[in-house]
Amino acid sequence: MDADNIKRRYRDGERYFPAANLTKAKLIGANLPGINLWGADLSGANLARAKLWGADLSRANLANANLTRANLCGVKLNEANLRGAKLNFTKLYGADLTGAYYDETTRFSRGFDPMSKNMQKF
Repeated sequence: MDADNIKRRYRDGERYFPAANLTKAKLIGANLPGINLWGADLSGANLARAKLWGADLSRANLANANLTRANLCGVKLNEANLRGAKLNFTKLYGADLTGAYYDETTRFSRGFDPMSKNMQKF
């Protein structure tokens, strides 16, 4: 499944894409609020400025993904892999990051405290 396919199917009303393979997908500025990408592989994907509020990205692999300036308000990121992800200037208000994994290469906005969000460092 590629980025254009996801956007087209989303535009047609589909919202449920569990375990989708979107490795290195280019979803820059994509408008996909409420999408369900539970367990999807988004490693290396570019989601900069994407609008994903209310989405389910639980257990998704977002390793080395670019989420710079993305809107992730209210997003479920439970147990997501955020190792090496870029989350600079990302809106995370109300996001559930419980059990999400990060490492020393994960980039957060200034002042963001992953421990206060019950994230796990690996």
